[in-house]
Amino acid sequence: MLDQVLKFFEIVPDYDLDLMRADQSLNTLSGKILISIDNVLSKVKPDLLIVHGDTTTSVMAAWAAFHRKIKVAHVEAGLRTFNSLSPFPEEINRQITARLTDYHFAPTIKARDNLLLENIPKNDIYMTGNTIVDAVSLGILKLQNIDESEIISETGILPKRFILVTGHRRESFGKGFELICEALIQITKTEKIDIIYPVHLNPYVKNHVYKKLENIENIHLINPVSYPTMLYLLKNCEFIISDSGGIQEEAPAFGKKVLVTRDFSERMEGVEAGLSILVGTSKEKIIKEVSLLLKASKSKASFNNPYGDGKAAKRIVKIIIENLGVKE
Repeated sequence: MLDQVLKFFEIVPDYDLDLMRADQSLNTLSGKILISIDNVLSKVKPDLLIVHGDTTTSVMAAWAAFHRKIKVAHVEAGLRTFNSLSPFPEEINRQITARLTDYHFAPTIKARDNLLLENIPKNDIYMTGNTIVDAVSLGILKLQNIDESEIISETGILPKRFILVTGHRRESFGKGFELICEALIQITKTEKIDIIYPVHLNPYVKNHVYKKLENIENIHLINPVSYPTMLYLLKNCEFIISDSGGIQEEAPAFGKKVLVTRDFSERMEGVEAGLSILVGTSKEKIIKEVSLLLKASKSKASFNNPYGDGKAAKRIVKIIIENLGVKE
């Protein structure tokens, strides 16, 4: 799934740790990351390690750098739900990363304030916006060169009017995904709308979703799509149902709202602005909010993105150069 993103942005990694395996535990993955990234740090001896977000890779890489007394910069620092199990394991990953970080690049005021509450020194926190908004801005420019036929060849279908659905959170495995699927089935019975659902490859997600939804009319289950195709779907859908944190930040760029299938969000800026709506995995809430949004979606909206202005990367680079004394 990562390779196509690297290709889209023309990024060629110097090292590929090749860590992902089916059905491996978080502890197995964590140990492999720590050992593999330590081998790279030992060879490269960097002055700074930049980690992004709240993945297991981010926290274990930061830990490896700390052990070698290498400074750490954290992009997307300060996001919090203050609920250790939601999202799991990301909430604890990012809290631990904060303790290992020297330069905290906070995307929003709320993220900065979260770090201050945790006694992170004010001078170590920098308000930058989030680089995901930069990526979307660049992606939108590249999207102009993509023909609709390319999208159809990848998805197999492109209805005129559709809801985009994604889901992958561990806390929704089992009953949560079952309720979401039941809501989607009911929506197709009561609303004149198609649903496009790029299904995550995790077998705990894929097996359950296909079992419930594979033969339901107007629900189109497809493989995970490339980054440009996802941007196209975001641009052309009515709105999104998703548990993705990234989509909550991408959707405002297209004037689209998100029904967030989580009980807690570390991105409350969007919730408070009315761009995201927390529905959890409640079948009733999902159906109700879908009905309301479909009635309202005839008038397209445009939003100011609360997560950045597309210039976060430039700010981060400038801060790193100034602090490390690097010559441009």
